[in-house]
Amino acid sequence: MRRLLIAGNWKMNKTVPEAIELVRELKERLKGVEDRDILVCPPFTALYPVGRELEGSSILMGAQNMFYEEKGAFTGEISPVMLKDVGCSYVILGHSERRHIFGESDELINRKVISAVNHNLIPILCIGETLEEREKGETRQVVERQVREGLKGLKPEDEFVIAYEPVWAIGTGRSATPEMAQEVHTFIRDVLTELFEKEKAEGVRILYGGSVKPENAKGLLEMPDIDGALVGGASLKAESFSAIVKTTL
Repeated sequence: MRRLLIAGNWKMNKTVPEAIELVRELKERLKGVEDRDILVCPPFTALYPVGRELEGSSILMGAQNMFYEEKGAFTGEISPVMLKDVGCSYVILGHSERRHIFGESDELINRKVISAVNHNLIPILCIGETLEEREKGETRQVVERQVREGLKGLKPEDEFVIAYEPVWAIGTGRSATPEMAQEVHTFIRDVLTELFEKEKAEGVRILYGGSVKPENAKGLLEMPDIDGALVGGASLKAESFSAIVKTTL
C-alpha cells in the first residue's frame, strides 16, 4: 500500500517571519496525523529557519529546485549539498514553471534528478501537458516523453516521486476531474512498468497537482492511482493546507 504524500509548494511566497508563522500553525493543526507524509517546500531564503522550526515534528521539508553540481562558479544556483545541509529530504524538479518560464529542458531536468538521487534527496519529478497539447490529443505523448527523459539513468532501487500537473490547471482554478487524472496516472504507472518492473512501478507514488483545494481533494485522493497531492496556492494558508492533508482521514 502506497503511503499518501501531501506536499505544499510555496513558490515565490513568504518572508522568513511569515514562513515560521505558517509552519508553527501547521504543526499545531496537524498533530497526531501519522498515516501519511506531509511536506512543505518553502523558498530558499526560508529553508534554514523552517528546518529548525520543524525539528522534532513529523512535517518534512523540501526545496523547489536545485542545480546538479555540488559547488562551483554557478552564480545564483543552489546545490544538493546545500539542501541537505539545511534539512531538506525532497526537492521539486521540472515544475512546469521551470520548464515554460525558465526554459528548462528534459536533459537538464534529468541531470538534476540523477544528482538529487546521488545525494540522498528524493526528487519529485513534475510532468504535464499544456492546454494546446491536450486539445491536440498529445497528453500521453508528452507525459511519456517527460517520464522517460526525466528518469533516464535511474535504477530500480532509486527512490523518486512523480507529480502529474496538467499545465492548464496550475493556478487557473481549473482542475482535472478525478477520472481524468486517474486515467493519466494509470498511464504513467504503465510507463514506469516498462522502464523498471511491475513491483517498482506499483511502489512509486504519483501525485496530482493543479489547483488542488479542500473542495476537490477528496475526490482526487480517492482514486486508486493518485497517491497524494502537490498543492500550490492552498498550501500558503494553514487552514486550507491542513484541510487537504486531513481530507481522507
